[in-house]
Formats: sequence, structure tokens, C-alpha cells
Amino acid sequence: MSELTLYIGNKNYSSWSFRPWIALTAAGVAFKEVLIPFNEDGGNPKFREISPTGRVPCLHHGEFRSWESLAIIEYAAELFPEKAIWPKAMQDRAVARSVSMEMLSGFCSLRNACPMNIRRPKAKLVLADDVRAGLDADVARISSIWTELTAKSGGPFLFGEFSAADAMFAPVVNRFEAYELVSDPAVLAYMAAMKAHPAWKAWEAAALAERWVVPADEA
Repeated sequence: MSELTLYIGNKNYSSWSFRPWIALTAAGVAFKEVLIPFNEDGGNPKFREISPTGRVPCLHHGEFRSWESLAIIEYAAELFPEKAIWPKAMQDRAVARSVSMEMLSGFCSLRNACPMNIRRPKAKLVLADDVRAGLDADVARISSIWTELTAKSGGPFLFGEFSAADAMFAPVVNRFEAYELVSDPAVLAYMAAMKAHPAWKAWEAAALAERWVVPADEA
């Protein structure tokens, strides 16, 4: 079998790169990592050389290309069914895909107001009332997903064991912490479990060691 190569952006900022990276790493899928840093506008012309969208992440498997975070995770799950990247129970997999798609397509207020930034010192943002209302709604919905699923599964992750659904929400853990968005004990417990995972720690350490600064991604 040919080698998997995952092209990613800066670990400090690239939330979409983080998702497949932590999913594959946590599952024990072997892959080669190639990091192409963002320029000052949050892009890089070199992305066009490796991805049809001109964005990262992008997975190469021989001549095959898969792009978009969730599609990369799905491809790896099909390629390595024994890794149980998705939950084992059929209905759990359906719910996991549902909340993953909700993360993929929604929560624009959170994304826009609070970009992922592993190096950011913890501090609240001062926001306009309409922006704050949208952000609060996003935080409330995500918090309810986390608390309901961990209560049902018994935790520490959404479906008990770490899965693709946790990977899809991984950047949100940083956002909630860096911008001091939550105080609910159940939410904080889930965040603590995520941050204690070895794959999270490896990504975080690399992000903290980066020295690139992208103004477009600084709140």
C-alpha cells in the first residue's frame, strides 16, 4: 500500500488541518506530514500545487487526492476499518456523523469571531451585541452537544472512546478556552479530556513552537 501524505497549514491556526490530523493520529494511522505555512493573508500559492481547491488540508494516497477535513477522515476510516475511527455502534455512528456535519456547516459566528489560536493568551473579546448574540447561540448549541453525548456515553469523549466526532470538534476546545467562552463543569471536563489526549498534546507542542504570525488569523 502506498504511503499516506497529509498536507496541512500552521498548527497554531489551521483548524481544518487539525481535524484530520488528530483523527488519524489518535487512531494510530501512519502518515507523512507536510506543513506548508500560511502567508500574511492566510493562504499560500503552493497550496495549488497539492490541492485542487488551493487550500489545506489535502490527503495524497499515491495518485489519489482527498480534500476537506471530513472527507479525509471518511477516506481513512474506509481504508482502515479496523482502526474504528467512527464509533462502533451503528446509531452512534449516525449521530457522530450528524454532529460532525453540523460542525462542518455551521457555527459561523464562533468561527468568525474566535479563530483557532493555540498560542493566544486566555482573554475574553469585546464584541458588538449582534455578534455576541450569534456567538452565544453557537456556544450554547455546541455545549449541549458535548454535555448530552458525554452524559449518554459516560465519557470522557463524546462516544466514550475518542472518535472522528471528537476530532471535528477539537479546534473548538481551543476556542472555548482561549476566549474564555464557557464555565459549565461538564463542558470543562470534556475539554480537559481532549487536552490530555496524547495526540492533542503533540499538536499543541508543535503549535507553541511555531514562530509564524498570520495577522489575518489573529482576533
